[in-house]
Amino acid sequence: MEIPLKSLPGGRAASGNMMTQSDLDLKETALKEDLKFYFMNPCEKYRARRQIPWKLALQILKILMVTTQLVFFGLSNQLVVSFKEENTIAFKHLFLKGYSGTDEDDYSCSIYTQQDAYDSIFYVINQYRHLKNISLGTLGYEHEESGLKICKQQYKRGTMLPSNDTLNIDVSTETECILLKPKELTGKKAELKLNSSFFNLEFYRLIQLEISFKLKGIALQTIHARELPDCYAFQNTITFNNRAHSGKIKIYFDSDTDIQECKDWHIFNSVLQKNTQYILVFDGFVILSCLASLILCTRSIILAWRLQKRFVTFFLEKYKRRVCYADRLEFLNGWYVLVIISDVMTIIGSILKMEIKAKNLTSYDVCSILLGTSTLFVWVGVIRYLGYFQTYNVLILTMQASLPKVLRFCCCAGMIYLGYTFCGWIVLGPYHEKFEDLNTVAECLFSLVNGDDMFATFAQIQQKSSLVWMFSRLYLYSFISLFIYMILSLFIALITDSYDTIKKYQQSGFPVTDLHEFLKDHSSAGYRKDRTFPFICCCRRQESDDNLILIN
Repeated sequence: MEIPLKSLPGGRAASGNMMTQSDLDLKETALKEDLKFYFMNPCEKYRARRQIPWKLALQILKILMVTTQLVFFGLSNQLVVSFKEENTIAFKHLFLKGYSGTDEDDYSCSIYTQQDAYDSIFYVINQYRHLKNISLGTLGYEHEESGLKICKQQYKRGTMLPSNDTLNIDVSTETECILLKPKELTGKKAELKLNSSFFNLEFYRLIQLEISFKLKGIALQTIHARELPDCYAFQNTITFNNRAHSGKIKIYFDSDTDIQECKDWHIFNSVLQKNTQYILVFDGFVILSCLASLILCTRSIILAWRLQKRFVTFFLEKYKRRVCYADRLEFLNGWYVLVIISDVMTIIGSILKMEIKAKNLTSYDVCSILLGTSTLFVWVGVIRYLGYFQTYNVLILTMQASLPKVLRFCCCAGMIYLGYTFCGWIVLGPYHEKFEDLNTVAECLFSLVNGDDMFATFAQIQQKSSLVWMFSRLYLYSFISLFIYMILSLFIALITDSYDTIKKYQQSGFPVTDLHEFLKDHSSAGYRKDRTFPFICCCRRQESDDNLILIN
């Protein structure tokens, strides 16, 4: 039987349409399979394709290694901090005459007579001169050419007669300095320098007098912890502050500590060297594990981005509309981003730690911030694996749902909080120590919101001004009532409302998006359902309604 020629083009077109539709169906099926697999948890991926959850195993190993590394570094850093603090206390007792052991306020101590001022200045010089004979620590001068530098800042000239209310002064200042070297303090030149006109102080012109000197020390206590000792340089500054000219000179002591590499050290014990080598090897393993985790998580993000492009292109081709922004965000795994940040910080921190251990660097603070923050992110990342179960996933979903509303609410409440902060600083600052500066005011008000130090805040207000005292009562009562009874309650209500919404969604189903609708009718019958697994974590769970939640 012959087929008419005029029927051939139509037949070819129908055949072409059938082929196009068949290709589109195959493409849709493959895309659904990949999407379904992407949103599975590690155990389901193993059941489906026998894909071993390397990232899960690596994260568990990394938690143990990073936490152990942090503990070792924390014990070492604790020795450094305690050595600095104990030396600062020792310096105050050594160089401050009449120091009681406790700072008076933000300054160490104060003096009220001219004789006390001269005694305090010469006391510092005398203690510096006999430092090696009186100090209990391993202290020494920086070098022979360094010494005690004394500088006084004062108004250029002027006269003052308070009894006649007469003042004639040039407000421009001049600074004069003198350097007392250790060698000069031991000879006859010392008496000549100490009796010079430099020490004839005119207190009505004096603004401040500053004594600075540098000392060296070695921390031997690290040897007991089987670590190599550190060398320290202490830049000490004693400031006699007379800016107020109120009859009270405040004495400030500031010690800036710099950890330096010991230039020449010999320790006759191989235990310290071996212990250092073992820790360096362990830090190397931590870096390798974090590098492997970084590579795996970066690879997963790249694959997810490619899968998103496939889904967006297919959706536009078949349904002639674009995928919504919320569905696109489903492919951005925030946990992987958190792990990548944590890995980068751990690698950098571990390298710094190795250099510190080898005594090539002394950046303890930078290293502690990097390792501490990375460990925080590692432990927070554990929530991701708990989130695969509906019972534990409530916290994550509640935080995600309530975050936008909480941020908007905090912006409004923050305006009121700033208003109270500025008001309390300008009005109560002169009469209350907790309102002396803006930072202290903000901390005090935050403590009041949490119910701390309420009575102490009320009681410590000075009653020198009745008007200010009445205002302080109105200020504190209104702030506590507004923030504790209203704003804090509304803040909790926002989170509670989000929690109730999530619970309702878990019972009746979450809102269906284009991505959920696209995957709803797809079955994973082609996946294997084996019941024997090499990992304990991949044991089959009982069927539940956990699949109501599409977890990323």
